[in-house]
Amino acid sequence: MTARAISFHYTLTAPDGEVLDSSVGRIPMTFIEGKGQIIPGLESALTALRVGDKKRIEVPAADAYGLRDESLVFEVARDRFPTADVQVGDRFRTHVSPVPLVVTKVTDSHVTLDANHPLAGMDLTFDVEITGVRPATEEEIAGCDQGCCGDHSRGCCDEGSHGCCEE
Repeated sequence: MTARAISFHYTLTAPDGEVLDSSVGRIPMTFIEGKGQIIPGLESALTALRVGDKKRIEVPAADAYGLRDESLVFEVARDRFPTADVQVGDRFRTHVSPVPLVVTKVTDSHVTLDANHPLAGMDLTFDVEITGVRPATEEEIAGCDQGCCGDHSRGCCDEGSHGCCEE
């Protein structure tokens, strides 16, 4: 079976109804099925749809960004932190974590960091519309096999398209 490139518009909402993200008014998101570029619960629902289909998709946390893992919350001595002007809410990328670390607490002696995805532990709702389905090109498939986009937590798609994902 040939992998397909599936394009879709989405509006992502939290359980309380807050809109977290949307592609409406922008270029539709495109992913290559079977490459792990989007969360598993969303991908499995989208692969069954056709161009023009609109659907509300409920994705439980376990099939989205996973459950929160408290072992990913840790302290660093403040004097070992790379900047003196650190505040709660600051985000840092490291070679250790594909997800940006978020500062959750600052004291005189320590900085508490959280490496959980910001949406970990959250059930998500996607309102989607399929805008395109076509065979993926060999270049798209090869680009994704190199791990550039992965699960969109690695940052590549935030920094521009590499042939296998578009924003």
